[in-house]
Amino acid sequence: MLKAREKYERLSALRSPYLDSAIECSRLTLPYLITQDSNNTSFKRLPTPWQSVGAKSVVNLASKLMLALLPPQTTFFKLQVRDDVLGEEIDPEIRSELDLSFSKMERMIMDVVNGSNDRVVVHQAVKHLIVGGNSLVFMDKEGLKCFPLNRFVVERDGDGNVLEIVTKELIDRRILGKDLPDASIHKPNQVMNEGQGSYDDDVEVYTYVRLDKDSGRWVWHQEAFDKILPNSRSTAPKSASPWLVLRFNCVDGEDYGRGRVEEFLGDLKSLESLSQSLVEGSAAAAKVVFLVSPSSTTKPQTISQAGNGAIVQGRPEDVAVIQVGKTADFRTASEMANTLERRIGEGFLILNVRNSERTTAEEVRLTQMELEQNLGGLFSLLTVEFLKPYLERTMLVLQRSKQLPAIPKKFVRPTIVAGINSLGRGQDQETLIRFITTISQTMGPESIQKFIDPTEYIKRLAAAQGIDYLNLIKSPETLQQDMQQQQQAAQQQSLTDQAGQLASAPMMDPSKNPELSGENQDGAAPEGQQAASEEAGNGPGQAPVG
Repeated sequence: MLKAREKYERLSALRSPYLDSAIECSRLTLPYLITQDSNNTSFKRLPTPWQSVGAKSVVNLASKLMLALLPPQTTFFKLQVRDDVLGEEIDPEIRSELDLSFSKMERMIMDVVNGSNDRVVVHQAVKHLIVGGNSLVFMDKEGLKCFPLNRFVVERDGDGNVLEIVTKELIDRRILGKDLPDASIHKPNQVMNEGQGSYDDDVEVYTYVRLDKDSGRWVWHQEAFDKILPNSRSTAPKSASPWLVLRFNCVDGEDYGRGRVEEFLGDLKSLESLSQSLVEGSAAAAKVVFLVSPSSTTKPQTISQAGNGAIVQGRPEDVAVIQVGKTADFRTASEMANTLERRIGEGFLILNVRNSERTTAEEVRLTQMELEQNLGGLFSLLTVEFLKPYLERTMLVLQRSKQLPAIPKKFVRPTIVAGINSLGRGQDQETLIRFITTISQTMGPESIQKFIDPTEYIKRLAAAQGIDYLNLIKSPETLQQDMQQQQQAAQQQSLTDQAGQLASAPMMDPSKNPELSGENQDGAAPEGQQAASEEAGNGPGQAPVG
């Protein structure tokens, strides 16, 4: 097997045309982003473009992509139960409880993402994608690291799958310390082999990453001076690789992608030339030169030394002013420059200005759809090549550190909610409300109480909004107890009302009912009246017939 340095040099020849194009695109937009010399770590003055449209366009598009990939106010993924196992191995009645647990896990993962520097590195990687079309992101335990195109090479198969990656870094010898091979310990300033520099400067460290066919895992190690550094070997699952090779636009059969700036390279070159001509022409037009006739009595010293409002001797016809009569040419160039700037702005979505002060979920969704519509599926490509492996790797690291419980992939499926299919939990809420509204409109409001479980509806609505409804929504037992208490209270109130009505009835008033007077203190009817009633055929306790 080839050494990492030899592999890097062999693949560098295939990378050369893409790197040259990326350097040219960087020169017209952000010159510091991609340079030719990757070994020079000292400060070097870079060329400054004559226009700032390119830099503004790249930063604007990178910010929108950053907002769509890792939104600050919502999640870019969703954990949900697989429909094929729901009902067979998982009880459908506990789906709301599972949604609640998944919502908690989503917040835990997003808290880790928000507390890290991932967004800063991702924003840098996105700028490399826009300008150079390629970027490499390494997910270390301490955070993310971005490699520009002049620091890595890659080899893919015919389907575009990554097979090998080799990176090149300059690391201080003091950082490596004792990890350097014994063969590299020599006298200071001793010259090494060609391409390896001297022994008193930074060390070229190569990282060789490849997909092992036997194990199906990613394996990598680091080399310095063509020898493997100790404790540098590592592996990772194929689906959770920390090495993410990103492309802006992929072309079939090519190992590297192409950037957005390359698509507008002609307009940027034209704008650069026109801007330079306008600046230089304006500077020449702003120059004022006075001509004095050699045969005149007016002396040039008199004019040059005269102050504002001074009185001097001379004739006006002896002095003339040179003016550049190219105003019409400047106007034509300026109009063409404005046209080019407008076209570039439309291509980089720079004309769509945000009107809201806060980033909302709806704005994120609209931004994602705008990117998908205007960039021709770019966002879907980043979803596959970045968001999905980024989520898988983040979940794996959190599970290994016991910060996140293990999620059985047999039952749970992480879904990226980005791109044109950016639904998210906000869309789940809208769909649920629309469903209830449709039932009420078509079958009547009473059908909701008849067919819909209110507790389950509230739970799903809370899960759709990402709200922890634990101890917030009453349990069925609590609802049953509350209902029994309400029924008992209603019965007690009914008995109280009946007693009050009987107490106020005329038959119970002694002043209106003689039978309740003092003639019969025990409340019984007189003996004569009771006997007469019995003789008339009325049974005891019956009213006389009359």
